[in-house]
Amino acid sequence: MAAELGHFALILAFCLSLPQAFFGLMGAHWRRPHWIALANRAVAGQWVFTLFSFACLSYVFYQNDFSVLYVAQNSNSELPTFYRFAAVWGAHEGSLLLWLLVQATWALGVAAFSGNMPQQMTSRVLGVLGVISAGFALFILMTSNPFLRLWPAAPDGRDLNPLLQDPALAIHPPMLYIGYVGFSVPFAFAVAAMLEGKLDSLWARWVRPWATVAWMFLTCGIALGSWWAYYELGWGGWWFWDPVENASFMPWLIGTALIHSLAVTEKRGLFKSWTLLLSITAFSLSLLGTFLVRSGVIESVHAFASDPGRGLFILSFLGVCVGGALSLYAWRAPLFRSNAGFAPVSRESFLLFNNILLVGATAVILIGTTYPMFMDAFGLDKVSVGPPYFEAMFLVPMLPMVFLLVPGMHAAWKKASFESTKTILGVLLIVAVVLALAVSVGVYGWHSAMTIVGLTAAFWVAGASLVDPVNRWRKGHSLPASIVGMSVAHFGLALFIIGATTVESYKEETDLSLKPGQSAEHAGFQFTMTKIEDVKGPNYEAVQSEVVITRDGKQVAVVHPQKRVYRVQKNAMTEAGIDAHWNRDLFVAMGEPLGGDAWSLRLQYKPMVRFIWLGAAVMALGGLIAICDRRYRKRVTVDEGAAAAAGAKTA
Repeated sequence: MAAELGHFALILAFCLSLPQAFFGLMGAHWRRPHWIALANRAVAGQWVFTLFSFACLSYVFYQNDFSVLYVAQNSNSELPTFYRFAAVWGAHEGSLLLWLLVQATWALGVAAFSGNMPQQMTSRVLGVLGVISAGFALFILMTSNPFLRLWPAAPDGRDLNPLLQDPALAIHPPMLYIGYVGFSVPFAFAVAAMLEGKLDSLWARWVRPWATVAWMFLTCGIALGSWWAYYELGWGGWWFWDPVENASFMPWLIGTALIHSLAVTEKRGLFKSWTLLLSITAFSLSLLGTFLVRSGVIESVHAFASDPGRGLFILSFLGVCVGGALSLYAWRAPLFRSNAGFAPVSRESFLLFNNILLVGATAVILIGTTYPMFMDAFGLDKVSVGPPYFEAMFLVPMLPMVFLLVPGMHAAWKKASFESTKTILGVLLIVAVVLALAVSVGVYGWHSAMTIVGLTAAFWVAGASLVDPVNRWRKGHSLPASIVGMSVAHFGLALFIIGATTVESYKEETDLSLKPGQSAEHAGFQFTMTKIEDVKGPNYEAVQSEVVITRDGKQVAVVHPQKRVYRVQKNAMTEAGIDAHWNRDLFVAMGEPLGGDAWSLRLQYKPMVRFIWLGAAVMALGGLIAICDRRYRKRVTVDEGAAAAAGAKTA
């Protein structure tokens, strides 16, 4: 019964997305307040029914109702209760329902927190979001219904994919989806602005918090996914340039460009057309990521489905949304030209250069990710594009972008003068070079010139991000949340670069064979396998080793890596033993049995690897602080709106 109720609720949610789209767009176009009110009610109704549908799916998982096909395919009676709930979005159908719920929640948020916006603008935004919701709801109902019955009912389920049986499953996909789907809001704002033919600094102020929140969640989602892969897959890497990893990274890069472009549009009324294009592109790449995951055109541990029919539907939907938005852009973009100018050396110039470099980095990843697909589609030789291409080409735009950050943070609008900061920035650069040499040569030993360059850039950005807040504090000036947030986010980027540069330059790894009682030396540490034992989990059996790590005769840690075999699917999984410290990880993973109690082991030394995820967390914190700026909560008056419009014309 719960499955039928969930299916019916999903149908009702789809039905309500249609009046949300129609009354939202047409009510604004014809200026009919009662139609606009109907659109707002449809938003609330759609959210309620989507939430109810999701709750029904969660309930059938909890009940182990194996007469529901999706439950039978992705759960098992021995699966712990925690994973039964997380399994709701552990495969294709449920993950799409989660997507739809997140989409409905974003629309509800826009309806609830847009009291400072004109009614017509809010209505158009909700109308566009209704179109997107209708498309995804129709996709689920036509190709991916999670409530289909299985007759006769299965006696038990096939179990959740062992790769996904980890606590991170409860957090990583929802965070990623909130970020992915969140970029639909700037997209909807862009379409609404083009339909209305009006885009000013107030529009940018309305959009900025939504874009920042989406970017913040996507940052956390990508970082959590990286951490999950690091400790779960047994390989010890934090990024592999997997096509689906790339599919989440590309919207993040464009989203980063978008929030910086919005800053220029809000402050100076510039980059209007560029901001619109970035808003369209960010959501387009989110849809592209959905296509890659669900079409079967790529092979990845992240891929949910291999159904060309589903891929064709998403591709068609992508064509309608993106093609329609780009056509509207081609028609309306000339309306948003600005006559305002700026000097070659100004904050606007630095932000423009950084935007171009971010787009260039995205293009590099897009080409590397899709090139093999196009070669295969046209029946040409199969090719693969691996990490060497991405690692080499990605640095071409990103390295100068990082170095441009520092002058960009401190440049004045319209025309820059560095008289007040050039001394401190110069001193910080010298300090950065000294620190980079001290770390790369004094602590870890010489590796390469690129290591010095990377660490120099990181230390320079870290120091420069503190200059403006410290100066304001010393002079007794107020510290707006936007300034603090920007500084914190840039400091987080510096931490990330320190971690990525150090671990990739100085990591040490080796594969070897050990028996209980045997030891091996690695990276200055002694690894001794003391015992091997069998352990049982709720739905798996495992072989667990105990490895004692010592240095200079003193015990450092004891880790317990496992090799698990899940009883239903018979998949062998690696659970690494990790001794984590702020400045390094010691990573031990079990391989295969070699006979006579001997096992293959992978030993890794990872210096500063934790700074990668710490940096991402600090960047997200910067975004959170920035959206707390009081001007985003300020209700716009008629006089202020007129002033903004006039300012945009004369800036």
